[in-house]
Amino acid sequence: MGAFTGLDPDAPAFFTELAANNTKAWWAEHKARYEERVRGPFAALGEELAVEFGPVKIFRPYRDVRFSADKSPYKVQIGLVSRASVAHYLQLSADGLLVGGGSFEVPPKALARFREIVDDPKLAGDLEATLEETAADGFSPMRDDALRTAPRGYSVDHPRIELLRLKHLAIGRSEPPADWMWTPDALDIVRDQWRTVSIWCDWLRENLGAEIAAGAGRRR
Repeated sequence: MGAFTGLDPDAPAFFTELAANNTKAWWAEHKARYEERVRGPFAALGEELAVEFGPVKIFRPYRDVRFSADKSPYKVQIGLVSRASVAHYLQLSADGLLVGGGSFEVPPKALARFREIVDDPKLAGDLEATLEETAADGFSPMRDDALRTAPRGYSVDHPRIELLRLKHLAIGRSEPPADWMWTPDALDIVRDQWRTVSIWCDWLRENLGAEIAAGAGRRR
């Protein structure tokens, strides 16, 4: 694979069209376009990022529909994740880029320990400072499937209730399609953003240790 020269500006359009034509017939007709204009440049970016952040895995385009009411066979995004125990994540879709990382599927012991830290005013200060540091670069906790109320044993009036409700210990920021994505500058920009994600990943490792290792870093 050649050096990264930018993502392909056709990629968002590809996913828009796929969302409207999510069938095996359409996929078969456009698979070569996917490989050349979507996966190829995305994989080249992943290889460049791997130099600093370690090996990455690109997710397959096929959806697991066994337990889903939505039987559309193909994902309307492409994602990659670093193979570290607490991972960096990148996703490309019709909406642009999603840059993030941390632990998406959090082991129960790690989540329990995280909530203990949130609940302790002395320990929570470092956590909040870390999140403020990443927020300065546009990152915020990813609240997919966050609890609607307080977890068992905690009050809904807790001063840090939004952190207690988290089920995924990951941060992210969204980047709508922009001209820089189709240029070599995308590598420097995403790499700098992943360095910010590393601040959060380091906090998880330092404070949750072995508890975060099992199951950490996986992303849907």
